[in-house]
Amino acid sequence: MTEAAVDATLSKEVIQGPSKEQTKIEVLFKPVGDAPCMKKSKWKVARSDTLSAVTSFLFKYLNLIPQQDSIFIFVSSSFTPPLDTELGTLFDCFSTEGTLILQYCKSQAWG
Repeated sequence: MTEAAVDATLSKEVIQGPSKEQTKIEVLFKPVGDAPCMKKSKWKVARSDTLSAVTSFLFKYLNLIPQQDSIFIFVSSSFTPPLDTELGTLFDCFSTEGTLILQYCKSQAWG
C-alpha cells in the first residue's frame, strides 16, 4: 500500500469516527439480595455513559423512589466504582466475553 493510500484510509477513519458497534457496549444487570429482578437484564449502552446514568435508569426501571430507596451497583461482586466512572472504562477493565456484568441491590452487599 502506498503512503498516499495509507493517508487516505487514515483520514477517512478519522473523519467517520468510531462505528456504532464501538460506541455501544453490552451490560448485564444481575440482582443481589432483596433487589427486584428486571424483565430484560441485557442492555446496550453508550460507552460514555456514567455509573450515575445507570443508577438513574435503575431507579426508573425498577420503580424505586430516590427519597425512600437506595441502590448499590457492584462490579465483580466486590466493589462500587465512583458515580462519575464511564462504563467504557469499566468495560475495558472488567468485561467478560464482551459483556460488562453489574450487580445491583437495595442494601450494601459487599465492600
